[in-house]
Amino acid sequence: MSDSSDTVTAALCIIGNEILSGRVQDANLAFLGQGLNEVGVQLREVRVVPDIEDEIVAAVNALRARYTYVFTTGGIGPTHDDITPESVAKAFGRRAVHHPVAYARLEEWYRNNDREFTEARKRMTLMPEGAELVDNAVSIAPGFRVENVFVMAGVPQIMRAMFEAAKPLLRGGKSVRSRTIGTRVVEGVLAGPLGEIQKRFPHSDIGSYPYYGAPGGNGVNLVVRSTDPGDLDGAGDAILAMIRDLGGDVLDDVRG
Repeated sequence: MSDSSDTVTAALCIIGNEILSGRVQDANLAFLGQGLNEVGVQLREVRVVPDIEDEIVAAVNALRARYTYVFTTGGIGPTHDDITPESVAKAFGRRAVHHPVAYARLEEWYRNNDREFTEARKRMTLMPEGAELVDNAVSIAPGFRVENVFVMAGVPQIMRAMFEAAKPLLRGGKSVRSRTIGTRVVEGVLAGPLGEIQKRFPHSDIGSYPYYGAPGGNGVNLVVRSTDPGDLDGAGDAILAMIRDLGGDVLDDVRG
């Protein structure tokens, strides 16, 4: 899909050694991609970086220059390796400070719950100077926003709450819709004519996704993605005709 003036894009920067080691599997990408598309923001790139300040700074600066929005997940807790706030502050050339509103909220919460507001817990209020809070309806510690960068927790339940709070701050464009057509015609036969259909509809993304070992046998899902309903119809109908011309059957035709 080509970019246009009404295309709004985003990137996700997943931060954490535990993701890169394979010890923890990321559970936020699919949710964020779907949630962004629902509000007209297209997720275009995902990076996974370790808990190393220079790596985080470089990734945030590269992504915020290229996309309308950047979302980071991970590294905003109370432990020594939660260095995302200080790293994002460095990326923007700002000081990392205790946000006064976040500090007051956490201080009150711990006091009301007869728990000590330790130095470690105070770390959860560190943010780049001038950052805006992104509320968290699950637990008291908020995320934050600096310009076009939204910094959120890595814990899926908390990340989702923060994303819901961030949604009203997003300017949306056109949402991407999809059409999935299944067939048993193999990719080697489909490849040539499918490429010609892609040339006819350059503003759509057309992908081929084979699967194996299904109860009914092997097959291929051909997926068209576009912000233009006319292109979605045209490219999808062309794929249906291609399958028939190749002597194949259409297993399904699903819009999403």
